[in-house]
Amino acid sequence: MVLDQFKLDGKVALVTGCKRGIGFAMAEALAEAGADIIGVSASLELQGSKIENAVRATGRKFKAYQCDFSNRTALYDFITNLKKDFGTPDILVNNAGTILRKPAAEHPDEYWDKVIEVNQNAPFILSKEIGRDMIARGSGKIIFTASLLTFQGGITVPGYAASKGAIGQLTMALSNEWSAKGVQVNAIAPGYISTDNTEALRNDSVRSQSILGRIPAGRWGKPDDFKGPIVFLASAASDYMTGTVMLVDGGWMGR
Repeated sequence: MVLDQFKLDGKVALVTGCKRGIGFAMAEALAEAGADIIGVSASLELQGSKIENAVRATGRKFKAYQCDFSNRTALYDFITNLKKDFGTPDILVNNAGTILRKPAAEHPDEYWDKVIEVNQNAPFILSKEIGRDMIARGSGKIIFTASLLTFQGGITVPGYAASKGAIGQLTMALSNEWSAKGVQVNAIAPGYISTDNTEALRNDSVRSQSILGRIPAGRWGKPDDFKGPIVFLASAASDYMTGTVMLVDGGWMGR
């Protein structure tokens, strides 16, 4: 049966940035499809978080970690602890990210460095360290959260645009090397979604109306719009799909 291809029973998924928003919805969806979840965010509660409760409500297991992805040492320590506690997950969802806004001519080095470290360097390191073990095992799914700014430049977010452009290239680069070894690497590019990252835009009446007027679907996206896509890319249903950036944008790029 075709729906069996979407089942994730017996799988373990690591989801970064799962405390709220898109990452929360992705982690919940993977649990609903049958996967146990390892969640990690900079400020994720180690017990009793909303995402833990949501995952456990599906009957799946949940383990929480905290990690500051802007701190390279902390990231490697997390990877060491993860492998000691669980080994290598079947699914890696590189969703954690940050955005700092300031016009390019005034953009502080500190803004640039933090955004690149969190959005670009940390996902590469996680993918390298976990992907190496997936290759040895002969199977794995790696999914990045990209952005419309993987394709466009944006305004007042040069570091974010650069980092998300890099994610698109990294998706293809890793896919080129790892697909023949049983590891599929893809990305999901959200459009304009009602999350913390877009709060400033939604609160700007002029820009909000301008954006909404360009979305063919006629609405801002919701985190739950990512449940179907993440399960598809994490499951056997997408075994012949790799190196792709999937747009979930209400038709923005088509326009």
